[in-house]
Amino acid sequence: MKFMISVIDDQSNSGTKEEMAAVDAFNDGLRDNNQFIFAWGLHAPETATVIDNRNGANVETGKPLFDAKEHYSGLWIIEAADAETAKKLAYEASKACNRKVELRPLH
Repeated sequence: MKFMISVIDDQSNSGTKEEMAAVDAFNDGLRDNNQFIFAWGLHAPETATVIDNRNGANVETGKPLFDAKEHYSGLWIIEAADAETAKKLAYEASKACNRKVELRPLH
């Protein structure tokens, strides 16, 4: 089963050297267990734009979808045997990056 672990933050590029080292170690563990698919950080929300071209609308907002203090600052796509294993990995991810995370199954 595949899952997305989204990192929740209230600032961008706020990771410390210690946190980055812990994230690297977490990623290495995922790779060692064939659970790593993809991981990446995201730019600040103010760099986002919502695009809507349904029915040829050609609309661009120039701003993020949500106006909130907290935002997604990165993500992992992981492979896990089941939801319980994914939840354990999400707890490890939260500890490694020192942020809240959100876990969602992919279909």
